[in-house]
Amino acid sequence: MKNDDTWKKIITTPITDEIIRSLHVGDFLTLSGFIYCGRDAVLPKLVELINSDGIENKGIDLNGSAIFHTAVSPAGVGPTSSNKLEIESSMGPLSKAGVKLHIGKGQIKKETVQLLDKYHSVYAVIPPITAILTDRIEEREAVAFSELGMEAFYRLKVFDYPMIIAAAHGESIYEE
Repeated sequence: MKNDDTWKKIITTPITDEIIRSLHVGDFLTLSGFIYCGRDAVLPKLVELINSDGIENKGIDLNGSAIFHTAVSPAGVGPTSSNKLEIESSMGPLSKAGVKLHIGKGQIKKETVQLLDKYHSVYAVIPPITAILTDRIEEREAVAFSELGMEAFYRLKVFDYPMIIAAAHGESIYEE
């Protein structure tokens, strides 16, 4: 690892297809801008909204977005396992709806890696560093399903969120 920041990629939301094409498995990056947060309680509900064309009524624009697999609690944010059935099964439909970056932790299935590639999306893992991540939140707002409390669908404004690309262009760091 180099002693300067030239080895990492710095990106902001919204994320373009050009940025996605430039990312590769193993790339270290930092992300700034607005991101969405949700995990197993809310992501299937979000997919239902997409399927019923109700997402626009909530004022949610997923084009070029990032979704962090986490709850937003007063104690902070940290990644949850992305391979939970409810989360992983939402990644394809959410990518098709415009999500470019899924952020979480853990290995995802080869089929999911292929769906991400099909919809020009990538998956990044983020270290479980709750204190650092929480300190890098500038704004937070529950944008849908607020009745779920910390499990609601949130939008955060973040800066310099560190992560590593774990799946991109049909490849995964978990493959042998």
